Amino acid sequence: MAAMGPAQIEGELYFLIARFLQYGPCKKSAQVLVEELEEHQLIPKRLDWEGKEHKRSFEDLVAANAHIPPDYLLRICERIGPLLDKEIPQSVPGVQILLGVGRQSLLRT
Repeated sequence: MAAMGPAQIEGELYFLIARFLQYGPCKKSAQVLVEELEEHQLIPKRLDWEGKEHKRSFEDLVAANAHIPPDYLLRICERIGPLLDKEIPQSVPGVQILLGVGRQSLLRT
């Protein structure tokens, strides 16, 4: 299996952000984001059985990933901290925030 490049990861992240926004209080923001994703062709392309890439709409991507719930990005964020703490402990145990600095950062700088 080939490693995902930055464009693939970014496209999937945009997808997860849009899905998160669609089911929260920021539905208008989600709509604008989806429009921009389609306008700038940032939606991950699909590959056919011959390996050829094809554009798809946001709704096509949602349908192809029906197993991904709207809160998937939130779940990822909730899991990252505890997993990282096993490898590199934070400076203040038990404090789980996304916007930390230094040893409280998820990037652990």
